[in-house]
Amino acid sequence: MESKTSKSPESVLREIKRRTRRKFDSEEKIRIILEGLKGEDSISAICRREGIAPSLYYK
Repeated sequence: MESKTSKSPESVLREIKRRTRRKFDSEEKIRIILEGLKGEDSISAICRREGIAPSLYYK
């Protein structure tokens, strides 16, 4: 049986991405930025470890 409220694959994918998007609280953001300012690791290494894009770090 086909559902009456069938959604397009694009809308289902958008919904999944919206639900799986990570939310960082203020403490996490500050910790990541301070870690980059220390200079012990490169920004790209920190971003890889945290699972974020380098462009997001610089925003």
